[in-house]
Amino acid sequence: MITLNRITKSFGSRILFADVTASFAQNNRYGLTGPNGAGKTTLLKIIMGKEPATSGNVSLPNRVGILRQNIEAFQDAMVVDTVIMGNARLWDAMEERQSLYDVEMTDQIGMRLGELEGIVAEEDGYTADTSAEILLSGMGIPQQYFQQRMHQIPIDMQFRVLLCQALFGDPSALLLDEPTNHLDLESISWLEKFLFNYKGTLIVISHDRHFLNAVTTHIADIDYETITMYPGNYDDMVLTKTAFKERAEQEVKSKEKKIAQLKEFVSRFGAGTRASQVQSRVREIQRLQPQEAKKTNIQRPYIRFIAGEKAPGKIILKADHLHKTYEGKPVISNFSLEIARGDRIGVIGNNGRGKTTLLKMLSKVLEPDSGSVEFGHLVSGNYFPQNHSEIIDKKTAQTAFEWLKERRPGIYDQEVRSVMGKMLFSGDDAFKPVATLSGGETARLIIAGMMLAEHNLLILDEPNNHLDLEAVSALACGLADYKGNNYPGTVIFASHDRDLIDQVATKIIAFEADGIHIFDGPLEEYLLKNQALA
Repeated sequence: MITLNRITKSFGSRILFADVTASFAQNNRYGLTGPNGAGKTTLLKIIMGKEPATSGNVSLPNRVGILRQNIEAFQDAMVVDTVIMGNARLWDAMEERQSLYDVEMTDQIGMRLGELEGIVAEEDGYTADTSAEILLSGMGIPQQYFQQRMHQIPIDMQFRVLLCQALFGDPSALLLDEPTNHLDLESISWLEKFLFNYKGTLIVISHDRHFLNAVTTHIADIDYETITMYPGNYDDMVLTKTAFKERAEQEVKSKEKKIAQLKEFVSRFGAGTRASQVQSRVREIQRLQPQEAKKTNIQRPYIRFIAGEKAPGKIILKADHLHKTYEGKPVISNFSLEIARGDRIGVIGNNGRGKTTLLKMLSKVLEPDSGSVEFGHLVSGNYFPQNHSEIIDKKTAQTAFEWLKERRPGIYDQEVRSVMGKMLFSGDDAFKPVATLSGGETARLIIAGMMLAEHNLLILDEPNNHLDLEAVSALACGLADYKGNNYPGTVIFASHDRDLIDQVATKIIAFEADGIHIFDGPLEEYLLKNQALA
């Protein structure tokens, strides 16, 4: 069990949460939710002991698995060893044992070696390599990487190794911050099953709604300067919280109506002979006056993409026999595709198989080695890159407002400020230097630029990365409703977010081990088809 005892955390005058007491029980899996800036990661760091609380204390079990973000600290370690480091007691014993074998043997060293062998046995150290390799395989890491050093394998694989490190050694509690980042759908599915069967205490932060719904038994929601526990998964929490908010709003309206009636009585009879009744009404008015409520942290952007006035032709894009290699290795081979007006295509598949390469070629920001990409009549495309630095140079002194105004020459300042407000850049936030923007803010700024620009084709590569759940939900609505005056807009997007794909995609391009497959139907039907064939 993990226990928070009267935890408060503030930064100057800003309070994230105040005097919070909460327990996270064994056999329960908690999703820690709240918008960007609410304090989710800060709370997790307090629980880990990486950041002090302003006041209060935390109680933890003996062994806690933590998803670490300091990937650079493990660059020279072997992959299997990095996983075993997740059990600090075992790893320290193995390291000390190895060092003692390199010195002259004495009775004292012999006794210490015996103690260390006991610790290794207690921690199942003699099967540690096998256990680590099982985790690595489940996470989709190729066997040839197991004995390589971390810096020798791809960066997304390094993050998967750190996730295996957190899961290693059967910890009594798991603390995971965005564990699905850098994972493909297959690995996310494996992780969902693993965590569903986990018997300890799990606290996880994720912006993947489907993942939270699949894994969690409770939601710990940070809002109104406190943490509220809700039974059930994320969707259950949203329903309960929405119903509570509606009841609270109805109570306020009811009180306002009652206060108006009482004030009318006081006004009519205040100077008459019914003084005692008037005073009673005055006291009732004072009692009913609403107290100043704490403000919610939740802010949801308003995302709407409007296609240009002129409708494009029925064929939006043709890709003919595309071929692309990197370092002599074919990534895309002999691939052809025809996209019709109104198509909403989700691109899925394991990392490293070429999704980004394909989207860049379809966007015409990358030339194929051979083959061609042709836009249809009156087609105008707009591209959201996975790597934000491809279109936002954070080394400049440019402000968010200045960057956005360049997206549509001749636009009025008030139009820019309007779309920035919709994307939660209010007040002075509009004039933040782009160099200081967080990942979520940068993603929202790029989306704001797409809302201003002229287009009838949107191509997006992992647009949900860095966005909170509210923003991802708003993005799904914006993509699903994308249209012009008399015609539907066309969307091609890559994502590992099941919920986003489910809400938007009506067709699938799937990068599988045996090639690229095009499926005319939603993701759920594609997955069911694959299960039937397996």
